[in-house]
Amino acid sequence: METFVSRPNASTTVALLIAITGLMYSPADAVPVAARFPEGIAHGFFLVRSLAGEIIGQGEMTQVVKGEDLVESRLVFRFKNGSLHDEKVAFSQQRVFTMISYRLVQRGPSFPDQIDVSIDRGTTAYKVQSKAGEDGKEEMLTGEFELPQDAYNGMLIMLLKNLPKGTDETVSVLAFTPEPQVIKLQLLVMGEQTVQIGEVSSKATHYVFKPQLGMIRELLGKVTGKLPETVKTLLDKALGRLP
Repeated sequence: METFVSRPNASTTVALLIAITGLMYSPADAVPVAARFPEGIAHGFFLVRSLAGEIIGQGEMTQVVKGEDLVESRLVFRFKNGSLHDEKVAFSQQRVFTMISYRLVQRGPSFPDQIDVSIDRGTTAYKVQSKAGEDGKEEMLTGEFELPQDAYNGMLIMLLKNLPKGTDETVSVLAFTPEPQVIKLQLLVMGEQTVQIGEVSSKATHYVFKPQLGMIRELLGKVTGKLPETVKTLLDKALGRLP
């Protein structure tokens, strides 16, 4: 998966990352990202296009500041087929970025599993509601899970703006399988590239998001049964099973 991120005061082009499955995690590896450019109020709109260029949905991003050190960011995509992706993250930014709470809702025909997941750092409580397809049996799972300090679901694009120029970083994201699992994710700098946004041309830093596969090799057979064919193909390529 790839994304292009410009430095502050320039335009940004983004390709969304989908993180899959889990792997082993050691708390000693947690290194939070420094808040070099603190976040503020923001509001933006997006168009979602297919690979053929057809508009298949619309998106909206809102971000508000609550209190002295709490930011809430929400990203919603609504698709023409009735599907919904609704992701909300709250985080603090005192010296480093820290995810406080997270919720993700995905439903509709675009998603093989209908899910509503949430997790809170303060209480360590998580909840997973899921069902296979729109007509499957709903299942509920609750429990406790201690978030690593560098867990950044819903924050990856924002983090790239805060990395020192030319610097790679490794952070964590959570996958729910259905219990929460930790994926170590490398944010790799691939150099600068010219991007065109409308009539504006700008230089942007080219990043690649690379999951550290680890236990994915063992879990692949179990997990891919729940994934779309395109994602299965990406995993197979990552594991060297396809050219």
